[in-house]
Amino acid sequence: MSSAVAYGQEEGRPAPSSSRKSEKPAEVRDLIELIRDLQAQVQTLNSQLGDLRAKQLQTSEEIRALRQELDLSKAQVAPVASVSNAQPAARSSLAAPPEPKASDRIARLEENQEVTDAKVDDQYQTKIESGSKYRLRLSGMVLLNLYENRGLVDNQDFPQLAEPPQSQALFVSPGSFGGSLRQSQIKLEAFGPDLARARTSANVEFDFAGGFPNTWNGVATGLVRLRTGTMRLDWGNMSVVAGQDGLFFAPLAPTSLATLTTPALSYSGNLWAWTPQVRVEHRIRFSDTSNVELQAGILDSLTGDFPLPGNYRYPSWGEESGQPAYATRISLNYRTFGQNLALGIGGYYGRQNWGFSRIVDGWAGTTDITLPLGKLFEFTGEFYRGRAVAGLGGGIGQSVLLNGQFFSPATTFRGLDSMGGWAQLKLKPKANFEINAALGLDNPFASEIRQYQANSVYPASYSRNLTPLVDFIYQVRSDVLFSLEYRHMQTSVLDSGSNSANHINLSLGYIF
Repeated sequence: MSSAVAYGQEEGRPAPSSSRKSEKPAEVRDLIELIRDLQAQVQTLNSQLGDLRAKQLQTSEEIRALRQELDLSKAQVAPVASVSNAQPAARSSLAAPPEPKASDRIARLEENQEVTDAKVDDQYQTKIESGSKYRLRLSGMVLLNLYENRGLVDNQDFPQLAEPPQSQALFVSPGSFGGSLRQSQIKLEAFGPDLARARTSANVEFDFAGGFPNTWNGVATGLVRLRTGTMRLDWGNMSVVAGQDGLFFAPLAPTSLATLTTPALSYSGNLWAWTPQVRVEHRIRFSDTSNVELQAGILDSLTGDFPLPGNYRYPSWGEESGQPAYATRISLNYRTFGQNLALGIGGYYGRQNWGFSRIVDGWAGTTDITLPLGKLFEFTGEFYRGRAVAGLGGGIGQSVLLNGQFFSPATTFRGLDSMGGWAQLKLKPKANFEINAALGLDNPFASEIRQYQANSVYPASYSRNLTPLVDFIYQVRSDVLFSLEYRHMQTSVLDSGSNSANHINLSLGYIF
């Protein structure tokens, strides 16, 4: 009876499915193939290390033999040198040829040994593991900013504007002191494979300036923010770039460690934005030191709007137009005495739809220059003239003007004209020390703002923002940076005078 029950229980158990049986051998085969691949890679690395060590030993033996040969040559030349006072020609013929020849050979061999040692060290270096067999590099910077403000500013740790007292909350002090690490950065880069004879690469970069968590001491724990991320195809004279990147038609920025989250002199004439884009670059080479670069692409048409709360993405006023923005740039590049000279001009067009078919055409024309002034000085600058360019950091964040209520179909919208730019003079007396002095100005047209002032959609009607700065950057070691910066902001509100503030920033950075 018990055996029958047992037999019945065995029959009642569900048999293993055939799919599971077939999955296990497949998984085992995959693991075996993976192990074989890893073993082959390890054997290849061991073989390369063995070859490098053999070359290193051979080079060391050759150096020792040549040193012995050189010592022997010097010993043979010494007696001749003592007798050759009466025979200077014979002395030169006997002593001169061997020594330079042997010393040159030793120098070359020592250089080869250094290269071999570097290759061996590179094989021993711990690499970052990735999901593919191609090279991955992790880099970034830990950046501490200590700052002090005198006057009211829009943002404490990297301010751009001096604000009037009525724009601040009650009981706000006209001075502040603090510290921040939220401008620290992390970057990942990947290289390979080759595709259609092009080198492929990709990178993504983050910082910690994505806002603050709603928690205790949240101002000290900034949220991670995506800065840029691009994929590249690079041929000899052409490149295709896709991803989120800076404005290629306005590529320069003043040098500063005090403000990396937003480039220095933003809203003071420096156009900037990180926007999704696809662009093509073509270089026409005239010689090894000169070329003309042509760039053209499409961009996400941004208008400087703040997103609505929540996790859903709604279109910006530029995206409401149903078409991308367009941009182009042409630049002449020349390298002389180890320095780069460049002159570029660019253009941008982006259509905006502010509802009820109220179309605004945004555009900008740009000029940029990099001019070396001898071995110690360098001048850089960038200038623009545009309309409705708040999405590019122009117009002090002001893009459109209107003559009525925002939600009224009868209200007319027009783009705000503005112009501005910045210039910087760099002094670099040593390779690891530089002094930068820069001045930036953004100037929306006050006559247009005055005409529509009563219906402004902005907290204040800014008509001018002037910012001079000076900074000192010292590279203590290859990976340690120290900087001190002073910045003065003078921001004018339409027909209400100007407000000023001072910002002092002490920066300490560690590059990895």
